[in-house]
Amino acid sequence: MKYIIVAVFFLSISFSCSQKEPEKNTYSILSEVDRASLKDELLEDRFVNLLPKLMDQSGLDMWLLISREYNEDPVLKTMLPATWLNARRRTIIVFYRNKEKNTLERLAVARYDIGKSIQSAWDKEKEPNQWKALVDIIKERNPNKIGVNFSKYFALADGLVKTDYDELKENLPDEMSSKLVSAEKLAIAWIETRTEKELAVFRDLVKITHDIIDETFSENTIVPGETTTEDLVWYLRQKVTDLGLATWFHPTIDVQRNNEALKSHIESFSKAKDEKIIQKGDLLHCDFGITYIGLNTDCQQHAYVLNIDEKEVPDFLTDAFKKGNRIQDILTSNMKFGKTGNDILAQALSQGKKEGLRPSIYTHPLGKYGHSAGTTIGMWDSQEGVPFNGDYPLQKNTAYAIELNTTVFIKEWDKDIRIMLEEAGFFGDDTFDYVNERQTAIKPIKIE
Repeated sequence: MKYIIVAVFFLSISFSCSQKEPEKNTYSILSEVDRASLKDELLEDRFVNLLPKLMDQSGLDMWLLISREYNEDPVLKTMLPATWLNARRRTIIVFYRNKEKNTLERLAVARYDIGKSIQSAWDKEKEPNQWKALVDIIKERNPNKIGVNFSKYFALADGLVKTDYDELKENLPDEMSSKLVSAEKLAIAWIETRTEKELAVFRDLVKITHDIIDETFSENTIVPGETTTEDLVWYLRQKVTDLGLATWFHPTIDVQRNNEALKSHIESFSKAKDEKIIQKGDLLHCDFGITYIGLNTDCQQHAYVLNIDEKEVPDFLTDAFKKGNRIQDILTSNMKFGKTGNDILAQALSQGKKEGLRPSIYTHPLGKYGHSAGTTIGMWDSQEGVPFNGDYPLQKNTAYAIELNTTVFIKEWDKDIRIMLEEAGFFGDDTFDYVNERQTAIKPIKIE
C-alpha cells in the first residue's frame, strides 16, 4: 500500500506540471565516453598552452598541489582526468617551469599516472617514503619559489589542508622550506581563465541552460491554478537528471503579482522561497544553473503568464524589463582590464542612479565553479564594495555571471517589482560579450 501512495504522489506532480505532451527539444549533449574524451582534451590544452604563461606571470617556477582522497584541493580537483572522480590516497602534483628552456614538467608523486597528462615520478619500491621522494624531486630542480595553495580571502585558492602543510614543512629542509610562498595568484588565474576551446563548450552549455528554461517556462509545462513553483523547481531538477547532467545548486522559482507587496532584499535572498500556485497574470522568475564537462552556468530569467484577454506581455512590464537590460549594459560597459571589482561596482551603481534607476549588482566569476575565483563585483548585501575579493583586478579571458536587479515602480499594480537577471558573460581582450546572448524580453506564456 505504501508504494501505491508514492506512485500516485509522483503521478499527481507530473499532471500538475503538464496536461499536454511537451514538445521535443534537441539538446546537443555528448555521450559519457565523448564527454570524457573532450574533458581530457581541454585539460591537456590548458596544461600545454595556458599553465606555462600563468606560472611566468605569477613569478613561480614550482607549484605543489597536495590532496588526499575525498578531501581534494579545489584547484587539484580541476586537474583530474575524466576517469578520476577523486584523488587517490595522498596525491601530490609537482609543476616545474624552466622558463629558459621553455619547458613545463608535470609530475605526480603518487602511485599512479594521473591520466595521460601527469606522469608518476615515484617508485615506492625504491623509496617507500612519499615525502622523501618529493624532497628529492625538489632538490634536483632547485626552484627559486615554491607555490602552495593557501589564501586568507580566496577559498578556492586555500586548498592545502593543515595536516598536509604540517607534514610538508616537517619533511622539507630549511633551505627549501624558506622558498614556500602562497600560490594564490596562480591558483586564481588557473581557475578563472577560459581557453578558446573551453569557451566553445561553454557557449553550448549556456544554450542548453536557456533551452531548459524555455521548456520549463511554457504552456506545455504550466497549468494555471494547478502547477506550483515547487513543481517547476523539481521539473528542472528532473530534466537535468534525465539529460545526464547535474545542477550545482538547487534551482528556485518565484512569483511577483499585482496584489502582493515586494519583499525586501534580506527576505528575498536569505530565506527559502514560498511555494505558490501559479496563476494567470503572474510574473515568474527562475534561478538555475547546470554542470557539464567541468564548467558551470548560472542564469536568471523572467516569464509572464498571459491573462485570458492578453495576447502579449503588458507594456508596463516590457518597459520595466528594459531597465534591467540597461543596468546590464551599464555594468558591462564599465568592465575594463585591471579595474577592481569594487571600482566597477561603484561606477556602475553611480551611473545607474544618475539615470534614475534603482540598481543592485552582485556579479561573480563563473566557470570551473559556479561561484568561482576572480574579482567579485558586489554582493546583494555589500553594495558599498567587497573587501579583498572585490579589490582583485579584472583579468582577460574570464567569465562572469552578470547578476543584478533593478527595482521598478509599476503604476498599474501600484507597487514595486524587481527585475532580476543573470547571464553568463565573457571578458576577452578588453571586450565583453554574452556567452550565448541574453534575455531581452519577458517570455510570454499563453494558456489556451
